Amino acid sequence: MSAAPRPSRMEREAAGKARRSDVPRSAPADWRPAAHRDPFVPLDAVSEGRLPNLLALRAQRMSASPFAFYRGGAALMASDLATLPVSGLEVQCCGDAHIFNFGGFATPERRVIFDINDFDETLRGPWEWDVLRLAASVVLGGRERKFAKKLVRSAVLGTVQYYRLQMQQYALLGPLDLWYERFDEARLLAAAPMTADRQPGGALAKLTTGAGWDRRFIDNPPTIFHAKAADDVDLPAIFASYPETLSPALRELFGRYTLVDSALKVVGVGSVGTRCGIGLFTDGDDHWLLLQIKESQRSALERYLARSVYENQGQRCVQGQRLMQFASDIFLGWSSQNGHDYYVRQFRDMKTGVDLAALTKQPYLAYVEYCARALAMGHARSGDAAAIAGYLGKKDTFDKAVLAFAERYADLTESDHALFVEREKLQAAVKAPS
Repeated sequence: MSAAPRPSRMEREAAGKARRSDVPRSAPADWRPAAHRDPFVPLDAVSEGRLPNLLALRAQRMSASPFAFYRGGAALMASDLATLPVSGLEVQCCGDAHIFNFGGFATPERRVIFDINDFDETLRGPWEWDVLRLAASVVLGGRERKFAKKLVRSAVLGTVQYYRLQMQQYALLGPLDLWYERFDEARLLAAAPMTADRQPGGALAKLTTGAGWDRRFIDNPPTIFHAKAADDVDLPAIFASYPETLSPALRELFGRYTLVDSALKVVGVGSVGTRCGIGLFTDGDDHWLLLQIKESQRSALERYLARSVYENQGQRCVQGQRLMQFASDIFLGWSSQNGHDYYVRQFRDMKTGVDLAALTKQPYLAYVEYCARALAMGHARSGDAAAIAGYLGKKDTFDKAVLAFAERYADLTESDHALFVEREKLQAAVKAPS
């Protein structure tokens, strides 16, 4: 039996527009935190199963600022967003779409593109959740830079407007044209300063010592150290099994390298405490390959949405990434070991990221709009751009509602951060020797 024909773009736009009667575009402005809300419940739940010796470092990093706390609080925001009415139009969500989770990286053709670069929480769900998380991060990022309130508001409105306008443009593209759509980083680099790690030997020189088969990672605990039995992770075993998830051609390529050393390496804020590591490979002729392993727990969104179709959480991350990105790392794959799931990718493959401290007013406005475009492209690739465009419409109703939400949520994050810091101080005082 042949599949039913897909409705036309105009029909899908009309269907999206009709959803406004059930959930008005102004809905985000009406959001309020739930009564008796306890921010520590979802935050503490995330710590379950993580390496105990790294939890203090995670708390330290989250305590640094309200924005750092926000970066580590995807689970907390998911619990809050779950109380918000949404349009019912679903996409592949990034799940953690704050402004630090976008950046440049190399395509298989060795061109640098700008896109979403973190998929630890990816899951199919409401497109609004990603937009709201991005918008709130724009407010917190602007406040951290001490930008004027008027500028921060312009940044949020520009972000949501850009998302809305891009979705309208993507709605006009055919499926194949949309799949080929790409975002070149060159214009962004001209508009906003980005940190760069483009030297092939940069990470190798920084993280390792020795030469040839004797090259090893340099221990620098607690951020990088060779694993012990108590860490409950066998990095060589993961690297040995993961090639089964690569294509035959890439297995042939990977097979030309031999693992020389591996170590646990802490990354990010929200990921601290999960089992993350790096592997050092050589072909024997001083050609090196660095791969990264990241433990994949269940998405923070899954408590409130349908369960992932992938039982292996590393596979969930990889498939979500492939769906949302224009191009993905050729070495992306997944594995599992001792009851933990992982995904594997190249480590810092021509990676660039935003240098928030160096962003002045106009570059900040440009950068957040580029994030909005990348997010819109990921959503259009995985969802129905025409239906979302129909719901959003041409007016700025949704833009203003998101601004109201983002400012309120940033205020709440600052309050949560203060509570978190106070709790950490109290716990440290209790643990201190008398």
